[in-house]
Amino acid sequence: MPKILYCRCAFAQVVPQETKDAVLEGLCESGVSFETVADLCEMAARKDPRLAELVDGDEPIQIAACFPRAVKWLFHNAGVPFPDDEPGRIEVLNMREQPAEVILDRLTDA
Repeated sequence: MPKILYCRCAFAQVVPQETKDAVLEGLCESGVSFETVADLCEMAARKDPRLAELVDGDEPIQIAACFPRAVKWLFHNAGVPFPDDEPGRIEVLNMREQPAEVILDRLTDA
């Protein structure tokens, strides 16, 4: 099972609150293991070294956040290589545009 990273988007306020809440609630109820961060944008702005730890290793990663291109460039801005050149290694799920049900189906392999 892939590593799951859930971004709460606490500061940017660009993801609909109901989507964030539904995805978080669904993850908690599913029993799958996941890691949550308050805000990837804020972490990238601070060049938080934890960003590198989040994508370190060879296991597949699923990130619930916003636009895939934005997530990629957040890591790039923080100086962290984004492993999107490896097929099947990373999947970014867009909580700005995708319904919570679709995101949860992908994250929980329903």
